[in-house]
Amino acid sequence: SKSQLKESFEVENQYEAFHTSGFVAWIGEELLCQDSEKINIVNVESGKVDRSIRGGADEGEGEDVIYTFAVTSGGEFVLSAHKSGLLRLWEAKSCTLVRMWRGVHQGPISRVAFHPSAESEVVASGGCDASVRIWDYTKKICLANLRGCQGVIGLLTFTRSEPLVYAVGDDNRILGWNYKTRQLISTLEGHYSRVTSLSLTPDENFLVTTSRDKVLILWDLKQQKSVKVIPVYETLESAIILPNDVTLPGGITLAPEGVHVAVGGEAGEIKVWEVTKAKLIFTQTKSLVSKAEEEGGLAITQLIWCSKSQQIGIATADHNILIHNIGTFHCSKQLIGFSDEILDMAFVGKKDRYLAVATNSHDIKFYDTTTMNCQVLKGHTDIVMALTARGKLFASASKDSTVRLWSLKPDCFEVNCIGVGRKHTASVSSVAMSHTGASFFTSVSQDLCLKLWTIPKNAEGESTLVCSATQLVHDKEINSVTVSPNDKMLATASQDKTAKIWNASDLSLVGVLKGHKRGVWCVRFSPVDQVVLTSSADGSIRIWAVNTLSCLKSLEGHESSVLRAEFISRGMQILSTAADGLIKLWSIKSSECVTTMDRHEGRVWTVAIPVSEKHFFSGGSDSKLIQWRDVSEEKRLEEKKKVQETVLQEQELSNLLHQKKYLKALQIAIRLEKPQMTLKIVKSIIEVQEEGVEETVAGLNDMDKETLFNHATKWNTNSKNCRPAQLVINILLKDMLAGSFRPSGAARTVETLLPYTDRHLRRVTEFMKDLNFVEYTLKAMQPHADAP
Repeated sequence: SKSQLKESFEVENQYEAFHTSGFVAWIGEELLCQDSEKINIVNVESGKVDRSIRGGADEGEGEDVIYTFAVTSGGEFVLSAHKSGLLRLWEAKSCTLVRMWRGVHQGPISRVAFHPSAESEVVASGGCDASVRIWDYTKKICLANLRGCQGVIGLLTFTRSEPLVYAVGDDNRILGWNYKTRQLISTLEGHYSRVTSLSLTPDENFLVTTSRDKVLILWDLKQQKSVKVIPVYETLESAIILPNDVTLPGGITLAPEGVHVAVGGEAGEIKVWEVTKAKLIFTQTKSLVSKAEEEGGLAITQLIWCSKSQQIGIATADHNILIHNIGTFHCSKQLIGFSDEILDMAFVGKKDRYLAVATNSHDIKFYDTTTMNCQVLKGHTDIVMALTARGKLFASASKDSTVRLWSLKPDCFEVNCIGVGRKHTASVSSVAMSHTGASFFTSVSQDLCLKLWTIPKNAEGESTLVCSATQLVHDKEINSVTVSPNDKMLATASQDKTAKIWNASDLSLVGVLKGHKRGVWCVRFSPVDQVVLTSSADGSIRIWAVNTLSCLKSLEGHESSVLRAEFISRGMQILSTAADGLIKLWSIKSSECVTTMDRHEGRVWTVAIPVSEKHFFSGGSDSKLIQWRDVSEEKRLEEKKKVQETVLQEQELSNLLHQKKYLKALQIAIRLEKPQMTLKIVKSIIEVQEEGVEETVAGLNDMDKETLFNHATKWNTNSKNCRPAQLVINILLKDMLAGSFRPSGAARTVETLLPYTDRHLRRVTEFMKDLNFVEYTLKAMQPHADAP
């Protein structure tokens, strides 16, 4: 029925890259994440970007790339350093620019830091010129220029109690200055590779540093020497000093007199050291962060402590942010800062609550769509290319030549791999699950083979999947595979410009669908009819009869490759995505495009449509995951309401004209956007009394006057209506000259009036000449008429 057909979709939620490089800060309920030309402020609970600080946006100069930033301890202000050499101070809540000044470093600014005291108005900037500058940000003046480091300044930190600042350059020395006297007071040497973090103890008597030389050093700042040098046997990227009142998993309590440091690095796991005793007291187990692929590589890039919630945040090399409760080390939240290209998606579980997403990564991102909390599923050793799901089971295909079968435990949001299929010899490009009972799934690969896999019953642990059938199916790369609703047939689509239909029982060929001019990207069976659709790089979508293998329809409208197409609305409509970023909704009956959705900025590789079809997700090469909501019924009700209101207003208009209440009638006609009705009312007023038009127009508001001005411009194009048109235009032009009426685009409107008005003037002038000539002729004839 018509009510079931979709007509319109609107964006409900949009999840895009918010952390692509650099620094992360955690203040209260929000994370501040660096993303090239902007700083995104992300709500930890929802995972959504609430607002952004954009470099250079206030000056209309285009985006000024942000190199680094810092936040005050209370989160009130953000200081950003830009490619242009400018330092900008922002009010964090409103993201408004408070102050801006030039950093005067010779080259880019690599690091900035606020003084930890809320009363202080001092900030530091470190540049690639090896200098550290101290600024009073209220007066925008440089208080000190401190030199002594070599190369790029990588780290900066202030002490709260004394006017001291510590910095590290490329020479791996930690230098400390009194910035008021500008004197170098300490030089700490001990690291032999890049120093990656500086952490002051609460009493500021000790400093803890980590480095890529695989040692952790505790420094006594009073004696200016190292107290402990602890070999940790891994490259460390970050360290934070934990408060002594926290309890670690296993009931481990921290000694009140000790210095306890959480560190993270290439191993991908957090370790807690009691550095005064050089004792490892806790090692994280079952870390969700993968170990660095090569020695000295990146896994954990930053640790962030939130004292308010007693949680520790982990920023990873692949731009994810994991939130752990310190007492249990349970991961309460995973935020995906950057997904790269989204290649495929599939809904999993009861009521399609969960969404599995394959990105340009070895890992599968598994979202709970109610909260958008994410779990990262590991197992594949190369990029995951495709996903398919049925109920609580889903299968994945990867470039590592394997397929994996996963099972969801919805009560605890836990996903386990229950089977691995290793029979393919090249990258697996597509998978499809059976519909009735989820008894098998099928896969196609760049080895040009189609395989059937048996789904094991009551599988526990990771088993080897049994391949029940194999068939060589195409001459070129295979892009897609699908299963018919009754599980009797399979269909494959290939770069060889064909799609083929196969018998599911023995993989015998049923028929070949030929007709596309370029490679076929996608093939799908209709959920109700004996037809299949194919979408191709030739920009068309074709619908084929399964029994005759003939093309029934060709839908054309996309101007680039159609990458994905899906039947919706019980097989009466098609949703398609293309390489130009457009998503189109088609009516099969009319072969026409119903609506076009344009929010992606690159190829849209995939859509995931739940059974309810009340919404769908789309994803593509722009890293955006967009949730679209079906608003067709709302639009229909809105249209129906508008029609009812129009009928009522037209009836009221008719009554007002009958009662000769012209002002109200004119207002309604103008709001109904009815130029002819408005003209009829103006003519009616002129018939009664011409002066009444000016009185009536004077009673209108500026918006109605502007609409009337546009209507009069249209009337003026017809010589029959030039009198009422010129009368209304004359009245409104007088108002414009008086300054009481200022319509938008007045100059352009007057310009369109002039040619017609000039023509009317010439016609009336000729008419007046003719009248005068007739009058002259009559007067000339009068004496002769009076003669006897």
